[in-house]
Amino acid sequence: MAGSDRVFGMRFGKVWQCLVNKAVRKGRSADEVFAVAEWMTGYTRDGLEALAAGDATYGDFLRDAPHMNPDRLKVTGSVCGIRVQDIEDPMTRDMRILDKLVDELAHGKPMEKILRS
Repeated sequence: MAGSDRVFGMRFGKVWQCLVNKAVRKGRSADEVFAVAEWMTGYTRDGLEALAAGDATYGDFLRDAPHMNPDRLKVTGSVCGIRVQDIEDPMTRDMRILDKLVDELAHGKPMEKILRS
């Protein structure tokens, strides 16, 4: 996926700000976006903030995640017309899963359901 390769090369801070802005525009908080990313990747808030302030790429963020939550694979549905569960490339799938989680947050879904509790 050429588009995914382009996104993986983008600075993480830029992508992160887009994800936070999407949720905040819909009345959710940046803290909730941090909680979703922490749940999915195992990063701490400090780790996410350091990545966002540094030169890490979005690909680095996904590749170097401390502990990808296995329950993230329970996330299904479509993002931009692409069914998340049908994506074969693991990194592209994880990118779309995070998009889907932030979409669910922005659409008002309760955190317990977003985090597949």
